[in-house]
Formats: sequence, C-alpha cells, structure tokens
Amino acid sequence: MSADLFCEIASGERPAFVVHADDVAVAFLDARPVFKGHVLVVPRAHVETLADLEEVGPFFERVQAAARAVEEGLGADGTFVAMNNRISQSVPHLHVHVVPRHRKDGLRGFFWPRVKYASEEEAQEYATRIGTSWKSPSG
Repeated sequence: MSADLFCEIASGERPAFVVHADDVAVAFLDARPVFKGHVLVVPRAHVETLADLEEVGPFFERVQAAARAVEEGLGADGTFVAMNNRISQSVPHLHVHVVPRHRKDGLRGFFWPRVKYASEEEAQEYATRIGTSWKSPSG
C-alpha cells in the first residue's frame, strides 16, 4: 500500500470524521468542505485513478449510499457528486466528492468556495448525522 493521506485515514493511522467504513470504502468529512457535510468516499485499498479500480460496482454502491445519507441526514435538496482523475486530484488516491446541495446555495460551475466547521464538535455532529442515515448497499 502506498503511503498517502487517504491510505492513512483508511487504515486508522490518521484521524478523520468517518461517516462509514467497510471492507470496500471509507467515507469521511472533507477537511476543506465546499459546504458542511461534504463527504469524500475513497477505496480502502490504494487506487490512484478510476482506470486502476478493479471492483467498480461495489465502490460506486458506497458512493450512491453516501449521496443518500448526505441528503437524508442533512435534509439536503440534493447532492453534487464529482471526481477528479489525476488532474486537480489533491491526493493521489481515488476519491469521490459528495457535496450536499440546497436550492439557491450559491454554487455555480466549477468554482468551489470552501467553508470551515466552527469546531471539532460541529464536524462530529455532521459526521454522526450522515453516518446514522447510511444504509448499506445490501439493505
């Protein structure tokens, strides 16, 4: 396994506000969210790009579950789901952004303003709200 920030989070070596973890993927709050509740979903195993991902279906089932959990847990009107593939990939580990959206929230095009959580307690509250709304792909 290559040593990168997301591998460290997936292995538990680095702390993060994890909303879900299983043998396929780990989902956690983005440290620099577009909006509060912005989740990153990463394969547990080190994979740099979508072309390198062998088990596409199970991984994207977790992305789908994350989108549902963000909407349900935060009362979001929808989500913005995105992935960079090499270019603009801040960490060389495949990751999918699941960003909560609300009508007229101000997000336009590909300009991604960033916000901060007021405290670790606030971040944990968001992680808990999303995590308790998570439904595994099998049910």
